[in-house]
Amino acid sequence: MRILEENHYFDVADRRGEKVLKSLLKFMTIGPVIALCIEGIHAVENVRKIVGSTEPKSAQPGTIRGDFAHHSYIYTDSKGGAIRNLIHASGKIEEAKYEIALWFKPEELHTYKTVHEIHVF
Repeated sequence: MRILEENHYFDVADRRGEKVLKSLLKFMTIGPVIALCIEGIHAVENVRKIVGSTEPKSAQPGTIRGDFAHHSYIYTDSKGGAIRNLIHASGKIEEAKYEIALWFKPEELHTYKTVHEIHVF
């Protein structure tokens, strides 16, 4: 297991069990991962709207999970695994701060103003 992924899911074993943690770590490392940091007004809440509910089965159509995933908690629990989400989004600002510091070096983050910000604000 890799340290980055273990640190990302630091509390999963306590919340969901060691088997779920191992399933998540295996899934997260089977292919490439693209990390992206988005900032802006209510960024966490707005990204969560785009991503959809954590349980793909409950995610609304038009969201990333609603359109591209289908697992449910019942299904994955019956298989003894974890939800295989194709996307992760921080749920709270504190979580986002932790995950940004885990995944990115400060010099990898860039802030800029959009044309909208320049002309409206």
